[in-house]
Amino acid sequence: MNSLDELIRDIPDFPKKGIVFKDITTLLRDVKGFKLAIEKMCEPFRSMQIDAIIGIESRGFIFGSPMALILGTKFVPIRKKGKLPGKTLSKTYDLEYGSNTIEIHKDAIKSGENVLIVDDLLATGGTVRAAADLVQSMGGKLIGAAFLIELLFLNGREKLSNIPVYSIIKYES
Repeated sequence: MNSLDELIRDIPDFPKKGIVFKDITTLLRDVKGFKLAIEKMCEPFRSMQIDAIIGIESRGFIFGSPMALILGTKFVPIRKKGKLPGKTLSKTYDLEYGSNTIEIHKDAIKSGENVLIVDDLLATGGTVRAAADLVQSMGGKLIGAAFLIELLFLNGREKLSNIPVYSIIKYES
């Protein structure tokens, strides 16, 4: 393995024609590659005080959970509407073709806690922005957002201008 991006498979025309899907399942089944990805995602945060890692459904769970264990903090899932059993806060955001709603348990983040958002991929930034808005509405302090992959050509960072963004693999096109 020369680099982690060699473990990411391109699937053309998925989920619709004209899109090249970045498939992480090939990385996940490579034990050394998956371990390296988690270690690299943790690197910039090892010396920071992190009170919670937010994982965005569903691939954010894959990376956020082991990061929480390594960094010694709690893991908090943000899920699609209707998937969490307790009282929740929700945020609706726009997609390219419609809208979506995500939710977090009302008691998941305490005011003043330092929070890191984790997901597999930063594309347009809509989902992460919605997650950040939920965290901030609860009084959480966003210390950053970490991603395995960033699609630079979709300018997702622009929606996260007030949040430090860290990504391992960057694609220009």
